[in-house]
Amino acid sequence: MTWTFATDVDDFPVPADAWLRRDPVRNTVPLTVLRRIRHGLWNDDLLIGWYVAGGEVAGVVVHTPPYPLLLGDIPSAAIPALAEALRDRELDAVNGPREQAEAFTAARGRVPGERVEHRLYRLDTLGAPGAAGGAPRVAGPDDVTAATAWMEAFLAEAEPNTRAGDVRPQVEQRVGQGEYVFWEDGGRAVAMAAFSTPVSGMSRIGPVYTPPELRGRGYGRAVTHAATRAAEDAGADLLLLFTDLANPTSNSIYQALGYRPIADYAAITFTAAGARV
Repeated sequence: MTWTFATDVDDFPVPADAWLRRDPVRNTVPLTVLRRIRHGLWNDDLLIGWYVAGGEVAGVVVHTPPYPLLLGDIPSAAIPALAEALRDRELDAVNGPREQAEAFTAARGRVPGERVEHRLYRLDTLGAPGAAGGAPRVAGPDDVTAATAWMEAFLAEAEPNTRAGDVRPQVEQRVGQGEYVFWEDGGRAVAMAAFSTPVSGMSRIGPVYTPPELRGRGYGRAVTHAATRAAEDAGADLLLLFTDLANPTSNSIYQALGYRPIADYAAITFTAAGARV
């Protein structure tokens, strides 16, 4: 039972990719991150690991600094060996299924600091978009600056402990692939939502952002509905999204649209006081 690591996505083996695709719902984030890496993002200091047990791949992790270590739905038995293998890797945080994220934090010998609890939802039957005024449109090249500003605002609000760096290249890539949807009302953009290009039939909605001064008007529900439709039109039949469990408003909106909870995840930041294993 061993972990193997690569620093180039081209060295990521087919059996490891197949392991992720076996459960594209619970491995949604590693799958979408790896797709973006293959399209030119996050190659600096990239680390991809896969766990082999009994001659078969049984787990995958991805680290794209400055983001947290990203855990796939790895077996608990693989976590102590992972912590040991990454003993000398600089890590500020871990993100993944709640049980695995907590176990990795303990195995690494770190004191957990700030944490954000997320819930993964899967679409059952898409509900009505609500009664918000306006209409959706796909964002284009002229919208990159506005979408970048809203992405930065979203991260500052939703992930204040993540050092995201320059998000414009990611936004440019996603806009270029038609993944960003704006909601317009009265001739101006009032909200945005994005979807990931389908991988193994799976697409994840996010981010979803409405400026604070425009909230409470149904724009978030409307643009999420529009992004969901766009993902379906792109070929997705597994529609997912994450919510912050500390935000009851977003959780209720997404459930009203037909998204149903299936699993809990956690992003855990390590404190400076934590000792390494």
